[in-house]
Amino acid sequence: MTSTLRAVISRQPGGPEVLELVNRPCPNPGVGEMLVRVRAAGINRPDVMQRQGNYPPPPGASDVLGLELAGTVEAVGPDVREFKQGDRVMALVHSGAYADWAIVQEGATLPVPDSLDFTEAAAFPETFFTVWSNVFERARLAAGETILIHGGTSGIGTTAISLAKALGSQVITTAGSDEKCQACLDLGADAAINYRTQDFVSESRRLTDGRGPDVILDMVGGDYIARNLEAVAVDGRIAQIAFLGGAKAEVDFTPLLMKRVTLTGSTLRARPIEMKAKLAKALREKVLPLIQAGKVKPLIDSVFAFEDVRNAHARMDTGAHIGKIVLSMPNGEDTPQQGAKA
Repeated sequence: MTSTLRAVISRQPGGPEVLELVNRPCPNPGVGEMLVRVRAAGINRPDVMQRQGNYPPPPGASDVLGLELAGTVEAVGPDVREFKQGDRVMALVHSGAYADWAIVQEGATLPVPDSLDFTEAAAFPETFFTVWSNVFERARLAAGETILIHGGTSGIGTTAISLAKALGSQVITTAGSDEKCQACLDLGADAAINYRTQDFVSESRRLTDGRGPDVILDMVGGDYIARNLEAVAVDGRIAQIAFLGGAKAEVDFTPLLMKRVTLTGSTLRARPIEMKAKLAKALREKVLPLIQAGKVKPLIDSVFAFEDVRNAHARMDTGAHIGKIVLSMPNGEDTPQQGAKA
């Protein structure tokens, strides 16, 4: 370990070209914290939004990009009880994952199952924490119910498909091309709707014998807000996790009353460590056994070298990815070649 590290920041809002590698002092872990040698870091839509100037880190957080990582524990701070030096871990962080070394909080950290390499492990925390919180806790998706997942080939979408199917639900997705729809079907979805050529409201109701999906997971917003209310089943639940299509819409909320719909929304990044620790505990109990058994696995679209972070973000900007985009750090373990399809 050295006294400095390399990290990725954006000095100003803009495209991938504003991302820069800078040198920073290597931090020391505090109470309940660990210093992790980062082997791989996942790239997520909030990273792009931060780069564009639309999603600043929480007060007191580092300006270094990145919300999830996998690596090995180098040092532990006071009151760390579950992990020790040398342990393979994957962690959710509120910033700082795009770096050689990172501070993680023990409560938001999980052991890496033997069945995952560091590349796959780095693709786990952000999407699995988000999907578990919103789909299974807030929207209460149960076995035998049907879920409509918008953006089925995104990191969130592929995670939601895998988990929902593994836990006994029927899955309908939307995607923007026939190729992406087929990818959703290959992942286990029961049906996939090309939103460019089909109306997801009528199709999702047709596929459920006119009843509509019990749960809808949406990151689009905009005019989807009203259309989701039209599509969802009586006593259905809608989980809103982003507004990529806009946060404002003109909506007739009559269906909310007539169908007794629950409309819920949340963000994850700025929530307290106590809440994230509860999610980590649930994932350890409910999801890691599925990972270890090979029933669920993060889907990797591509892997880029740490120094190639601009091209990794450019890949995200195209929207062509299917699954997660991951940065591989030097000395990473079992990672495909730079930019390779995993």
